[in-house]
Amino acid sequence: MSYAPDGQQYQPPYRPEGQNPQQPYGDQYGRRQYGQQPHEPYEPHGGQPQHPQQPYGQEPYEPQGPYGQEPPYEPRRKSRGRRWVIAGVCVLALAGIAAGVMYHFEIPPFTDKGAAVSFGQSAAGDDGKKKDAAPQPVNSKMLMPTGPKAEFKNSMTLPDGTHVAVTTLDGKKSGFKGKVWVWAPKEYNDPKFAKSGFPVMIALPGGAGYPSNYWMGTDLGLQTSIAKWYTEGKSKPFILAMPVLNPAPDDKGIYWDGSDIPEQPKMGTWLTEDVPDLMKANFRTVKSRDGWAFMGSSTGGFAGLKAVLKHPDKFKAVIASGPDIVPDSSLWKGHDKEKAENNPEILAKQLIDRKGPDVYLAFQVGDSENNKKTLPDVQKFIATFGNKGPVHTELRIIKGGQHNAKTYVPNMGEGPIQFISKVMEGPVE
Repeated sequence: MSYAPDGQQYQPPYRPEGQNPQQPYGDQYGRRQYGQQPHEPYEPHGGQPQHPQQPYGQEPYEPQGPYGQEPPYEPRRKSRGRRWVIAGVCVLALAGIAAGVMYHFEIPPFTDKGAAVSFGQSAAGDDGKKKDAAPQPVNSKMLMPTGPKAEFKNSMTLPDGTHVAVTTLDGKKSGFKGKVWVWAPKEYNDPKFAKSGFPVMIALPGGAGYPSNYWMGTDLGLQTSIAKWYTEGKSKPFILAMPVLNPAPDDKGIYWDGSDIPEQPKMGTWLTEDVPDLMKANFRTVKSRDGWAFMGSSTGGFAGLKAVLKHPDKFKAVIASGPDIVPDSSLWKGHDKEKAENNPEILAKQLIDRKGPDVYLAFQVGDSENNKKTLPDVQKFIATFGNKGPVHTELRIIKGGQHNAKTYVPNMGEGPIQFISKVMEGPVE
């Protein structure tokens, strides 16, 4: 139904009952003009006479070209060409849909997702036994891959040709089995660094951190940012390890603090033992703790902070963005002793009392975080333990910053990544 612009219903012009509406000029309804005979075909000014309707059984009227010549085209040929065009468009559309489906389900050759990925040349075979290679100098700071070699599948390919790959790790020490995503900068495969060990950063997400780790997605730009910061002289060329943080979804408000909570999966051991072992088995890394760091946001920031303070002999630094400062999982109920052993405040005091080793804690917090206690809690921690003895701290307050990864990544390059990179090593030989 048609409507007038002001919303009223459109009314057709009035005509007496039984009259047909006026037809367009030059129509073929055989309307007579004044002075014409009833059967005389209507002839518009300057036009050719209209051929009258042929009686049934006669040959159909065939249009003639100038001077009785045949027309220079065939109507059916034009129609056939149009059908071919339509058919071609349909085929292309179906091919595009098929390619999209094959890409989504990781079916070659339309995508390299799911393809095997090898990070450089390993010195160990699939069985973990050393291949024939030049012996590594005793005083080398670099640790060659120890094996066994993991099976990495491509998750996505970055514009610079590097890959984010994923594997399923069966943690031998924690007993937990889960996914770990990894990424190495392009320098790792550069012949210039063929004999160099690279620093490793274990990146932890906030929230549930299961079944995926959101740092593995390129939309947040962590990988491209590290590559950019390295070329700018702000960062080390970190290899990233991005494991799942929790053993199950956070659908009932339960999380595990990245810790070994009694009667629960040993997520603390998973993060600090199994994941580093995976990286050492497959990459050229730095032997000492000078090449090992954590980075995390929210719950992941707490887990990384706690890991460095609890294992300063293994890890040297952390970037903790919008972190919790004390363990607060409901699963700690009834386990006060173990809870205290995973409390960053208590761990920092113990580290100061025993005078080391030195750790470097880079905090960043937005001044518009939804949890208004986050910034005061971090400031209190720094006032109490920061820059006292072996605990070195730095705080970046992000103006207008909120509690999300999109706030944290861009600001890491303005201080935190430089703070820890100055004290870490790599690439080293």
